[in-house]
Amino acid sequence: MKIRPLADRVVIKMAEAEEKTKSGIILTGSSKEQPQMAEVIEVGPGGMVDGKEIKMEVKAGDKVIFSKYAGTEVKFEGEEYIILKQNDILGIIE
Repeated sequence: MKIRPLADRVVIKMAEAEEKTKSGIILTGSSKEQPQMAEVIEVGPGGMVDGKEIKMEVKAGDKVIFSKYAGTEVKFEGEEYIILKQNDILGIIE
């Protein structure tokens, strides 16, 4: 099974938080800052959303940066994902 997003929604999987700082200090679980980078897992079909034609500009496998408080966190088959709208994605990392 997999998650198939609808309309202009995108399913992403968060990148892992850094275990230690650049200077070598090891971080505990509570002090790790969650990255705003993720990998796109699935992309909705786009189409008409609120009377506007939406063209999907991301694809599965893209590495993206997204808004800090965007989307809905879901747990599916033991993995954690975020489902968000395409306009919450700020950029694609190339």
